Amino acid sequence: MSTEHASVGVTFTGVERHFGDVAALAGLDLDIAPGELIALLGPSGCGKTTALRLLGGYDRPTAGTITVGERDITRIPTNKRDIGMVFQAYSLFPNMDVRANVAFGLRMRRQAKDARRKRAGDLLELVGLADAADRYPHQLSGGQQQRVALARALAIEPTVLLLDEPLSALDALVRHQLRDEIRAIQRRTGTTTMFVTHDQQEALSIADRVGVMRAGRLEQIDAPEVVYARPATAFVAEFVGAMNHVAGTLATAGRVRVLGREIAAELDGEPPASGIVEVLLRPESIGVDATPDGEAEVLERTFLGSSTRLRVRANGAGELLAELPGHAHGLGPGARVAVSVLVDVALVAAPRVAAEAVQLLPAERCPSGVMDVLLDGSQVGLQVHESCGHPTELDRVFGSEANFAGGSFLTTDKLGKFQYGS
Repeated sequence: MSTEHASVGVTFTGVERHFGDVAALAGLDLDIAPGELIALLGPSGCGKTTALRLLGGYDRPTAGTITVGERDITRIPTNKRDIGMVFQAYSLFPNMDVRANVAFGLRMRRQAKDARRKRAGDLLELVGLADAADRYPHQLSGGQQQRVALARALAIEPTVLLLDEPLSALDALVRHQLRDEIRAIQRRTGTTTMFVTHDQQEALSIADRVGVMRAGRLEQIDAPEVVYARPATAFVAEFVGAMNHVAGTLATAGRVRVLGREIAAELDGEPPASGIVEVLLRPESIGVDATPDGEAEVLERTFLGSSTRLRVRANGAGELLAELPGHAHGLGPGARVAVSVLVDVALVAAPRVAAEAVQLLPAERCPSGVMDVLLDGSQVGLQVHESCGHPTELDRVFGSEANFAGGSFLTTDKLGKFQYGS
């Protein structure tokens, strides 16, 4: 089944939305191609729902324009925009049966009863609920109710379909099934669609392109595989999937040395003067091989079905997450392993703590048994070996003995993100 409308594009140009001193959107520029499904992803308060509400006409922008096709809809009322909306909470009419719910928008448009009935039947068949036309919402499961809401939104043959976290109230199995169904239906109808979610897997699996938002701005918009594998900024890397922060050193121009290997570097911002950087690596970008004399140790093993996730403590790199295909036999807790980098390019970022904010305070290493560290004005005592002066928890606190001996050191915050100073 296809819509009578040709697919149209959507353009946000310099769109701003302010609530007092708070900028919910700070100059959003976004082009959605005809028939494309765009997913906007980001933390609460990033502006993704505000963008969707502005497109739907449920709010007005402070500045900028929104066009659908060649039509400027910035100031056009909601009921004249020809846009369908699926809400998180279904929002079905409890006093109407399923058929009447789907046909409601057509009735408001004064379409003939026979035409409404046929259209509703076609849409219910499309969403797999043809046999539920005479039921009422309370007789349906959550997944079925959301299918009805989707059919109702598509019944008016909208030029644009808006999906506001439509799967968040469903259990995992139903959510995955309906996610695939929504994508299949969108492809069949060819309706230009904006999908808002905070679920990374949802966005990556359903969209033609994923836009990651932060503080009212688009950090990156690209194909899902590009957003995941080649994040444009450290924020995108952190927000989309698990990420390791590993100590690295800038080598020649555009190169970084990490875990004993030199690879290409993509800088997030200006390179630090010290040359010490954080290298951002996905768990599947970390290789782990069992070896009796390995410098790393497996701390935890989690079987995930098609893959196995390991938590590894590595000298000079702290704790790392690695994800290996299959069962990863022989790599249980306590196993000695060697870790390596499996990718040829990685995003690198400047240290989280400026070098001038971190310094070693005068202290005798061996006689006192304590080394004091000043971190952003807070003095922290670190236990050291009385015999050699190195910290007892070397892997957790310091990047390596060489770094420590040279006056550079590494600390980890309680989230396990590395910070460097000298």
